[in-house]
Amino acid sequence: MIKAYLAGPDVFLPNAVEHAQRKIEICTKYGITGLAPLNQDAEPTSGLSADIKWTDIFHKDIEMMEASDIIIANLTPFRGASADAGTLVEIGWFLGRGKPIFGYSNSARLFDRRSKDQTSVIPDPMRGIAVEGFDLPDNLMIAGAVLEGGGALITLPELGQDEPFDALSVFERCVSLAADKLVSRKDSAS
Repeated sequence: MIKAYLAGPDVFLPNAVEHAQRKIEICTKYGITGLAPLNQDAEPTSGLSADIKWTDIFHKDIEMMEASDIIIANLTPFRGASADAGTLVEIGWFLGRGKPIFGYSNSARLFDRRSKDQTSVIPDPMRGIAVEGFDLPDNLMIAGAVLEGGGALITLPELGQDEPFDALSVFERCVSLAADKLVSRKDSAS
């Protein structure tokens, strides 16, 4: 069975363990083993205790990525106009290894609109800095990595309306897409 690294800032949710379990169950429904990079030995909202080093978490996540065949990344904007920075590093890791990349966002608003909205509240450090405007769900390098790695654009809400941050309907559509693409790749290779 294909193993999917389930990347995203979901690990910071107050119910991260239960949320990850629901994502794993959705993956199983589509014939994929979901691997959630939870750090159950660290309280997600209280910071790290003295006996847990951030490097331990980093290395544990790298091991999980090494064991995975694909990544399914939550690219819903997190603490800004764009996706979570750690998730983007993980996507780059998969891209560099030539492993398939699938991504989704619960935000239907495109990156240029979110960026403009953000700069109206928190101005850029200098006047006149351009806002990327390609009508993409996120920065072109993120959209390009997902398209290059998985053969599809970032999966977005179907009705053009933002979904709640922790909603799983867009995630499920992304998992279904990944399963369909990986099965068709296998079939064409046979």
